[in-house]
Amino acid sequence: MLFMVIERFKNRDARAVYARARERGRMLPEGVTYVTSWVEQSFDRCFQVMECDDVRMLHEWAAHWNDLVEFEFVPVMTSAEAAALQASGGKGA
Repeated sequence: MLFMVIERFKNRDARAVYARARERGRMLPEGVTYVTSWVEQSFDRCFQVMECDDVRMLHEWAAHWNDLVEFEFVPVMTSAEAAALQASGGKGA
């Protein structure tokens, strides 16, 4: 399952987040896969796509970052998956 992870850097302090990432890496638990990410030009937020079977795994990962980042996890699907679901008469969740 794919999740859009919206990160809001606390105190607009992206520098602290990047420093920890350089020192410790992403600290992803087994079963969570990083897909890609984008960062606002203002460095206020980061948008990541992660893949895992259970959102609880993302909460486990976020625990390493909660002092620096506020998280929102949104289950998403690709546009191709959404089109196929709609073409088959499905409405989604």
